[in-house]
Amino acid sequence: MDRRSFIKLTAVTGTSAALASCGNPENQLIRFVPAEDIVPGIAVWKPGVCPLCQAGCGLTVRVMDADADVVRNGQAGLVRIAAAKKLEGASDHPVNHGGLCARGQAAIQITYHPDRITQPLKRSGDRGSGRFEAISWDDALGDLARRLDALETAGNQRAVAFLTRPGAGFRQTLIDQFVSRFGAPAPVAYELFGDDVQRQANALSFGRHQVQTLDLANTRYLLGFGADFLGTWNSPVAQGAGYGAMRQGRLGVRGVFVQVEARMSQTGANADEWVAARPGTEGVLALGLAHVMMAEKLVPDSAGRAGAIVAGWSDGLVDYAPDRVERSTGVPAARVERLAREFAATRPAAAIVGGPPLAHSNGLFTALAVNALNALVGSVDQPGGMSFMPQLDTVAAAGLTGSPARQTIERFAADALSGRPAPDVVFIDGVNPVFTAPPAWRVREALDQAAFVVSFGSFLDETSVLADLVLPDHSFLESWSEAVPEAGAGVAVASVAPPVMRPLYDTRATGDVLLDIGRRLRRPLELPWQTFDEMLAASFSALPSATADADAWTDAQAKGVWSGPLPPRLARQTGLASPARRTFSFEAPRFDGDAQQYPFHFLPYPSTAFLDGSLAHLPWLQEMPDPLTSAMWSSWIEINPATAARLRIGDGDVVEVASSQGALQAAAVITPGIAPDVVAMPMGQGHRTFTRYASGRGVNPIEIVAAVTEPATGALAWAATRVRVSRLGPPDSRLVRFAGGMREETEERR
Repeated sequence: MDRRSFIKLTAVTGTSAALASCGNPENQLIRFVPAEDIVPGIAVWKPGVCPLCQAGCGLTVRVMDADADVVRNGQAGLVRIAAAKKLEGASDHPVNHGGLCARGQAAIQITYHPDRITQPLKRSGDRGSGRFEAISWDDALGDLARRLDALETAGNQRAVAFLTRPGAGFRQTLIDQFVSRFGAPAPVAYELFGDDVQRQANALSFGRHQVQTLDLANTRYLLGFGADFLGTWNSPVAQGAGYGAMRQGRLGVRGVFVQVEARMSQTGANADEWVAARPGTEGVLALGLAHVMMAEKLVPDSAGRAGAIVAGWSDGLVDYAPDRVERSTGVPAARVERLAREFAATRPAAAIVGGPPLAHSNGLFTALAVNALNALVGSVDQPGGMSFMPQLDTVAAAGLTGSPARQTIERFAADALSGRPAPDVVFIDGVNPVFTAPPAWRVREALDQAAFVVSFGSFLDETSVLADLVLPDHSFLESWSEAVPEAGAGVAVASVAPPVMRPLYDTRATGDVLLDIGRRLRRPLELPWQTFDEMLAASFSALPSATADADAWTDAQAKGVWSGPLPPRLARQTGLASPARRTFSFEAPRFDGDAQQYPFHFLPYPSTAFLDGSLAHLPWLQEMPDPLTSAMWSSWIEINPATAARLRIGDGDVVEVASSQGALQAAAVITPGIAPDVVAMPMGQGHRTFTRYASGRGVNPIEIVAAVTEPATGALAWAATRVRVSRLGPPDSRLVRFAGGMREETEERR
């Protein structure tokens, strides 16, 4: 779809008529019979599910008549369709309650993107060259089925790998069943900014391998450790609504918020007090607060709660006196004491940790320390505290059994490069590890070892461009969409929505494709559904009805969501039967790079617009100014003013940031919201292959991140790399800020 068509579909009725009459031969198209019965100028609102993060927010989609380009019998023409025009948050959805973030608003551009893959493709050039040719669906699926049959005949089913994103939705359940029934290894799940460390800590502390939900609306004192809960962490829309109620939703009561972090996030900018602690020492500060609260008897020892906290740490917290905490964290002892007294005196209170503090080699220690604070003040499963959202067991709801544990991308790559037989067929669905994994893991080289790579992507990115076969998915507006949120509400939630518009192109829903492949095999996989919506119907029909006059499936389709209490047989067990009883002790963070040669901590962080870079292809998000720097369409390095003065770096100057893994160049942004020994950089830019809007813009900070991991989970410790910084020259055109220099660059790119 070209730029003219994109404008035509998303503009108000009448624009297309004006374009078609401009006299340009490319616009002299035949108007075909309308594809469906619609009333011109009348809007219809349909339910939807936002696919851009795991929050699973509900949508209402504004659908109206519009012109779409089609080709019929070799003749280009126009057909009038019912097309999505606007996305809004669903007011009755239990997670987002009518709210929708800027990323969700921009999701509509996925459907109408001019660089979207419109039909199946097979590679026609060297792998990674981006040269493909069209192929029919029947030929593509037939070829793939023959390859899988050959592996099954040879007894080599384990030569199949499936790379996907983490999650517990019905799509992931279908993928699990597909690989399990074929006899392949468990799927490889990867997410750069994942929450595996927090889930592990919650399992050890509370018996729940799950990210917690905050009751912010009823909190009176919130102590945050790095979690950007208003911007990019967990369920930002739900948390934003709760935070608004906490601050101004109760007459005469305004909750207090203190944020501890080395670089000021969007959330930190909203805090009453911002505390900069040295990277990797946030857990020490948390236990320092606990030490003061216990030493001064600021919390009751009812039911042995405080005694249990002490017993969990081998040193009994004696090593966390304020003066020792000051030496370790850089936070003054007097401030430690004051914060501890405020936190203990104000109820209800809660502490939350996420993001950079958990992206160190000692992230589990930090998460456990903050959990100890919550247990100490009794905030677990209490109003104004933290709790765990009931989880629907999608496997049980679908009438299935078994859910394989996921593999790590690091292990997948290491095995493929170990000299053992490499995977023969690799499936890729919704992930781009070539872009988001550190170079030392050699994911690109591992994929090159595979004989045949299949992508379900709608766009060519750094990973899908390596595919031998591309089977493009429908957009979420053209197919059944669903989500099973992990956090954000007090009841179990399962979102589902039918297509709001007909497919624009020759694409197919990935769930339907997997089911089709399963039937084509010489030994069929015997999956019990013909289509993905049949799977959804069977699963939702197993749920209790939330409405007296409608079954759960009918009601969920109409509303876009099912929520309520779960029968025990459908409740997913998210952790241990009881918290583990073990002894914990301080673990010093481990950093890559000698402190003398690399004096600064490097902090790549999720972009407010692009998260891990998976949304950089959406032009609305490229045009959205960063909330703290006003930068757009570019990359930048955030540096403390004192550090910049010492290095003689001015705002906008070109600087080099180098680690033991490599170096990159970007413009400097001088900001007081960062510690002097830290430099930070947003993720998202630096794509080599990702549509016209993202390719060739900025740099990718992960390219200089070392492959340090958190040992208990194997998660990448993406904040554990040291760097050096040097000035290269004066400002140039690489930094684009709001209201300056954007128009010329944008038009040139287009």
